[in-house]
Amino acid sequence: MVTTESVTIKVPVGMSKYLKAVNSETELIRNALLLYPYILNQTISHGGAAEILGIRKSELIDIYDKLGYSYLDMTMDELDSELETYRQIRLDESSLLKLRL
Repeated sequence: MVTTESVTIKVPVGMSKYLKAVNSETELIRNALLLYPYILNQTISHGGAAEILGIRKSELIDIYDKLGYSYLDMTMDELDSELETYRQIRLDESSLLKLRL
């Protein structure tokens, strides 16, 4: 069980009714969403946010995924480039290992 504390925040009047947790699941989702901007600006990691929330990192990633927030923020071109770099490094390491033998 995560230790909790109450905080006061200023929000527009019409918003307050949406911040009241109906159950533990909605409270978890609300709190995960409050942490999301800090993940985006790299103030905190997914693992750090999950630790604060008292859940596993994979559970937090699943929550964000269900809400439409991707864990990986790379384009396909960026991913292809990263994979090509990885393959080249592996090939270079393999070549060096063969030379040593």
